[in-house]
Amino acid sequence: MTRQAPTEQASPPAGGRGRWFNRTIIGMGLTSFFSDLGHETATAILPLFLASLGAPAAALGVIEGVSDALSSFAKLGAGWIGDRVASRKPLVVGGYVLTGVATGIFGLATAWPQVLLSRAIGWFGRGVRGPLRDAMLADAVDPALRGRAFGLQGAGDTLGGVLGPAAALLLVSALTYRQTFLLTVIPGLIAALCYAVLVRERGRTRIQPRRFWEALGALPPGFRLFLVAVGLFGAGDFAHTLLILRASQALAPSLGPALAATTAIGLYTLHNAVYAASTLPSGALGDRFGKRGLLVVGYLLAGVMSLGFILASPVWWQFALLFGVGGLYIAIEDTLERAMAADLLPEDMRSTGYGALAAANGLGDFVSSVLVGVLWTTISPAVGFAYAATLSLVGAALVLRVRQGG
Repeated sequence: MTRQAPTEQASPPAGGRGRWFNRTIIGMGLTSFFSDLGHETATAILPLFLASLGAPAAALGVIEGVSDALSSFAKLGAGWIGDRVASRKPLVVGGYVLTGVATGIFGLATAWPQVLLSRAIGWFGRGVRGPLRDAMLADAVDPALRGRAFGLQGAGDTLGGVLGPAAALLLVSALTYRQTFLLTVIPGLIAALCYAVLVRERGRTRIQPRRFWEALGALPPGFRLFLVAVGLFGAGDFAHTLLILRASQALAPSLGPALAATTAIGLYTLHNAVYAASTLPSGALGDRFGKRGLLVVGYLLAGVMSLGFILASPVWWQFALLFGVGGLYIAIEDTLERAMAADLLPEDMRSTGYGALAAANGLGDFVSSVLVGVLWTTISPAVGFAYAATLSLVGAALVLRVRQGG
């Protein structure tokens, strides 16, 4: 197939493309921090708020499931649109505003379907901004420095996710749930302001629009194989809240149910702290030693963690080690998948590619959480973890077959 001519002519990059720690990357890191601080504060108290409204337990599952699905579809569509427009930045800023405001107006809800509507709108905004932001981030630095740039952005995102629940604990001790939700609008709008003021976009002077399916079909073969690898790995990469359940069940006979539950929550905090601390180093190591190789290591660590949960003795320090491995591999996965995608995608397809990557991850997350949960419940937790470990190995093997350019 004959390769198409370049579809855009980029102006000299603003903000120092040769330096990864530039104004644009700092702006994206601050944006991610404030945005996650706002919506993770709201998410931490959302189950309690729904209970106060008399909502059934299933309502939270419906809210999360519908919102995540809408976000995945929005990412795929927004990625395609991002390669058809001259400027992506206004759409990204609008997405951050939408998420911040929609999360805040949870506080006006009087019934759970209103929360569902608000959450869906907010997650639609989250879906719109994601692939466009990642494409702009990849354009903002030299290819040899992308791992560090994605790592810094991810660190801001994760730090906000860690501090958000802590902020929720402080706020609900002095304010009502509704007042706390309304306050989350402030960091949400600060996030949008940081992006609008600090982030600079490279010029896009010539655009060659493609139809949606044509754009997906034009993605490079190497990137399509990469999507298959990511999707298969994701189909075993279950939600790590299941680790809390497993640890609490395993430790209960020796510690008692109450202390086991508290210990499991503490272990999950350790998991998140390792995740936050590992994103930037993961990106730097990927730049230095190769993104593909380090991503394979991350996928293999996921398999090690799953097997560890099958073989571990019911003692807290073994579970602490496994939770730490879980946080480490998530940091590697999140940082290096996006950085490697930038190397596999030409500039005129980068936004579409990031939308497809996000959709593959979203579909994988849905499949994995459902299947691991079903296997756990109908057969045994060990079978669920064995399934996850198997797909981790399959994903790693496929990543090794991807020919990485750039």
